[in-house]
Amino acid sequence: MYYYGLDWTYVVLVLPCLLLSLLASANVNSTFKKYSTQLSIRRITGADAARRVLSANGVSGVRIEPIRGNLTDHFDPRSNVIRLSENVYGSTSIAAIGVACHEAGHAVQYAREYVPMKVRAAIIPVTNFGSRLAMPLILLGLVFSTMSYFGDTLVYLGIACFGLSVVFQLVTLPVEFNASRRAVQTIDSAGLLTEEEQRGAKKTLRAAAMTYVAATAVALSQLLRLLVIFGGNRRRRD
Repeated sequence: MYYYGLDWTYVVLVLPCLLLSLLASANVNSTFKKYSTQLSIRRITGADAARRVLSANGVSGVRIEPIRGNLTDHFDPRSNVIRLSENVYGSTSIAAIGVACHEAGHAVQYAREYVPMKVRAAIIPVTNFGSRLAMPLILLGLVFSTMSYFGDTLVYLGIACFGLSVVFQLVTLPVEFNASRRAVQTIDSAGLLTEEEQRGAKKTLRAAAMTYVAATAVALSQLLRLLVIFGGNRRRRD
């Protein structure tokens, strides 16, 4: 797999996806920055917008709290809390309203037992455990490579553990896109933003969604690289 000192499996499979991830990250930051300077006509704050999404969907009992950081917004299903960053919670910008409504969309998913949301929540502990075990198992497999079958078993067990993170990323995609769809629908039906302002909110949400697409592409490419490397090694031994 190495030619002229380069790992071509990494260059061909993983590097393009990493570049896509960097571009997606830069795009979401620049898009959020652009629309965070454009204040909504109705002067609704991010926190108020999130409350309106919850109310419009008949969801109650969800707390909305500020949290430090930039783009640290998230919904915590364990404590049923929407946490909005400092640039979102009290801001009346188009970007803030879009992000806040998106996080409220996750709370609505949880309240209505949206299946992909439940699946993602259920596999988080297994995914975290598997991701920590993946590389140690692969390295142990290489150490015991002289014991062919035992070493191979450890390597493929490690790859399977890494595959759990890929499954998590794949399940995350419909969760994120659905939350944005719910956010846009409520923004429109509740009149939180004008038609022109909605375009800015949609661009912000699309840019954020692309970061999840890129993360999934990176995870898939890394899994494929592991399969190519270790599958090729096994064929050469056979």
